[in-house]
Amino acid sequence: MALPPSGTTDEAFVREVDEEYRREQMLGIWRRYGRLIVGGVVVALLALAGFLFWQHHRESNAGVQGEQFDLALQKAEGAPDQAATELAKIAKEGGDTGYAAIAKLAEGGLLLQKNNARGAAAKFAEVANDKGLAQPFRDLGLIRQTAAEFDTLQPQVVIDRLKDLINPNSPWLGTAGELVASAYLKAGKKTEAGKLYGEIAKSEKVPELLRQRAVQLAGVLGVDAIDQSKETKAQ
Repeated sequence: MALPPSGTTDEAFVREVDEEYRREQMLGIWRRYGRLIVGGVVVALLALAGFLFWQHHRESNAGVQGEQFDLALQKAEGAPDQAATELAKIAKEGGDTGYAAIAKLAEGGLLLQKNNARGAAAKFAEVANDKGLAQPFRDLGLIRQTAAEFDTLQPQVVIDRLKDLINPNSPWLGTAGELVASAYLKAGKKTEAGKLYGEIAKSEKVPELLRQRAVQLAGVLGVDAIDQSKETKAQ
């Protein structure tokens, strides 16, 4: 991706991902806690996806794909079908480049706009299962796949699928952790959910907004995470 990080490209991508996640919120991951949980997932994934895009944009040498990707995103709102066709081409020809992965993630986002959660999950799964891609892209694909499929999955499937992404040293603790915690709640395991929200609240690796949300949800479940969060912030 030879193009330098440009305001136009970054803003276009961030705007597209933001729209994708806002629409994904409407799917309602879980009726009672879904809105709060999805809000945290959205913020963290948006920030991480933007960083991954910038990093690969700077370090790789795929200028043509970069231009094509930028143009496709510009068409996403007004001509989503055309954008999807162009994104599919980038995904097919990109090999193991960052643009190929991001194009598939964007394809999945467009499918979510059409309320095609199954199709979107399949796109995200392609990224998650592609061993030729960098691990951060695969992890992001797995999280988005799980979010898209959440309503159709048994809680234990969500827990088992994301368990490697919720350890204290994982950069995905906040996003994957909220999905796992919601699975615990769905399974009636309030103690486990409260404990996990507490871990999210005290982690310095989790964005402040997610930590604040975790404090609130932990409190609802009887876990006092306020002191933990303040102590971590003061360190």
